[in-house]
Amino acid sequence: MCFEHLVGTIAMAVGYVLINVAPGKEHEVYLAVKDMPNVDDATLLFGDHDLIVKLVAESLAVIAQSVVESIRQIPGIIDTKTLAGAEL
Repeated sequence: MCFEHLVGTIAMAVGYVLINVAPGKEHEVYLAVKDMPNVDDATLLFGDHDLIVKLVAESLAVIAQSVVESIRQIPGIIDTKTLAGAEL
């Protein structure tokens, strides 16, 4: 199983981060996340999670680093769940 997809001629890894935030902090966290490096898309949600963020980077290691060192450090974030994209 390959965890990367092709963008042009460069293999890129894709990850999705499901985020839960403190009540009332949804928009503030969204604004903090949407323009971060490696963030391709961010969408506010209704349901079990408050926000989903799509990350694109040269490797899954860079995605993991972005989650741990940047996203999880944003005030108001309670929990994250990171999913690695798979190209079959």
